[in-house]
Amino acid sequence: MPRDLSDVLDYFLPEVDPPARPRGAARLLALREPDRRRDRPAALPIVALPIADRDVVRQALAWNLAVEVARTGASAALVSPRTGDVATVWPEAGRGPLGTQVVLSDASDPGELARAALDVAVARAADADEGVVLVRLPPEWLGAAAGARALMRWILLFSSPELSDLRESYLLLKRLAHAAPEAELGLTIHGARRIGEAERAFARVAELAARHLGRELVSYGLLVDDLHVYRAIVARRPIGLEHPQSRAARALRDVAQLVLDDARRTALA
Repeated sequence: MPRDLSDVLDYFLPEVDPPARPRGAARLLALREPDRRRDRPAALPIVALPIADRDVVRQALAWNLAVEVARTGASAALVSPRTGDVATVWPEAGRGPLGTQVVLSDASDPGELARAALDVAVARAADADEGVVLVRLPPEWLGAAAGARALMRWILLFSSPELSDLRESYLLLKRLAHAAPEAELGLTIHGARRIGEAERAFARVAELAARHLGRELVSYGLLVDDLHVYRAIVARRPIGLEHPQSRAARALRDVAQLVLDDARRTALA
């Protein structure tokens, strides 16, 4: 279910009035407004984010995405093995801004990480009607992840428009197509300078995935202005709280909304 990135054209235009929600996201919200009277889910949906140990930019994007989910009023948690640089990029483990939870697991393989994520998903569901648990999954663990079903149902990749990054994303999708044949696969483009650049980047990977892997790639929008991401890494403060009207915060907000829309659909299925 690819989404039209032209719906977020306002990120690339001067802001005159308060930013409006993209039309595509608004349509999704109208169709998927949750029924508050329904029972709470047994566990919140889990989204696996393949992010390398030393990839501090995408680790920062994951943290900021979790905060933006929380800013909507939904529950948000971020789970990761202790490997890599997350301890220097993310805040300390525990409850953070707006109740966003960071959990650093001693997991040494995908199965242990999946169990840690499920524990968090069940615990958070006891106190929340909706939300998501984001899980940083080291890409080198994908070869052994087939048995970690909780991490292989919904997977979101981040990629810049750079050709090398797009090639790496396709190779990850190729591995995921074998390890998780039933998973929903999504892609968010970050660091785009123009809307057309983001559209072409997503279309290139989506076409390869459809042609060679027989898989449909879902668009989860685009993230702009990596300068604010770098500043957030240094300050260890969420972009949406430090610069709520920036293009970066607005873009993160809409990616978070797209994730929540699909989380609601999953919970209602």
